[in-house]
Amino acid sequence: MSALKFHWFLPTNGGDGRQVVGGGHGVEVGAAGRPASVAYLGQIARSAEQLGFEAALTPTGAWCEDAWLSTAMLSQVSERLKFLVAFRPGLTAPFLSAQMAGTFQNLSGGRLLLNVVTGGESHEQRMFGDFLDKDGRYARCDEFLEIVRRLWTGETVDFEGEHYRVEDAVLAQLPDPVPEIYFGGSSPAAGRVAARHADVYLTWGEPPAAVAEKVEWIRGLAAAEGREVRFGVRLHTIARDTSEEAWAEADRLLAAISPEEIARVQAGLRRSESEGQRRMLALNGGSKDGLEIHPHLWAGVGLVRGGAGTAMVGSHAEVADLVEEYAAVGVSEFVLSGYPHLEEAYRFGEGVLPELTARGRWQPPASTPHPTAAPSRAARKAAS
Repeated sequence: MSALKFHWFLPTNGGDGRQVVGGGHGVEVGAAGRPASVAYLGQIARSAEQLGFEAALTPTGAWCEDAWLSTAMLSQVSERLKFLVAFRPGLTAPFLSAQMAGTFQNLSGGRLLLNVVTGGESHEQRMFGDFLDKDGRYARCDEFLEIVRRLWTGETVDFEGEHYRVEDAVLAQLPDPVPEIYFGGSSPAAGRVAARHADVYLTWGEPPAAVAEKVEWIRGLAAAEGREVRFGVRLHTIARDTSEEAWAEADRLLAAISPEEIARVQAGLRRSESEGQRRMLALNGGSKDGLEIHPHLWAGVGLVRGGAGTAMVGSHAEVADLVEEYAAVGVSEFVLSGYPHLEEAYRFGEGVLPELTARGRWQPPASTPHPTAAPSRAARKAAS
């Protein structure tokens, strides 16, 4: 049995609170009780690394703080935690993005992972000055990642495509190690790009059988490209000492969600061009009824929150069982969150992770060494 990796979440999308913070993904974010400050996010980051989480995802979009700047600040108030920085290709040039990633990686001591978000909402993309349609964004992303990956190897890149043209492009400082690419998307265009470039394919938390279908789909596309891809799932978690306590907490969160808020957010999310978002909406049906869509998998969060809309709910052992169900269909990484993110990190980290350790499925990550200097292109070539 392979070891599993667990990542947490940094709520730069308007803050955090004891209720579900709604909105996002092109929809105005609802009120939160705790601001997205360096002080509070730093508490979450330090707690996550102390509990054994590998990395923390930071979102991207018009509805949240900038992921690059936020995580650069937080890297200085934490020690080991990696940052899964969500970014949108096409909003910055490939060379600049490759350089930014290299700088982050080298100055943080190898603590950068990249979550490539192509963008599923054209109305939001236009706020950034991006007027390509969805298929155009994926085609541009494919070119972008080819250029960036070649630059990271130390290659001098000449490239002319439909969306990008670069000449004699070469990075003076190479990232060490090369950041891994996390990539999600449920459309055919997304699958093709993931197969060519992703190290980890991410999916939102559909039931294990649906996730298994995605795993086989991407695994087949990647094999045709001569590549192998790992798989991850993005979920919320409500874990307690007993199942009754966990479901009582889910009921408390649900009780605070008004019909008016559901209607407002669902109307906004239905504008999304994201196939994954469409699948999330189908799981909850816009109703407070029938939200346990698989044993211990609850779709209530997605009533008012864009993106990841499902939560694992149950005792520590029951949540560990569901983790193992996902692992059985090929998932090896879990990107998790909860409300509030600080307290729920402890619930999962002190309850579910020890349970998984006892089952031989998880061990705390090793400390990351901090290099004394960024590797130059010349040094990389000499070493090879």
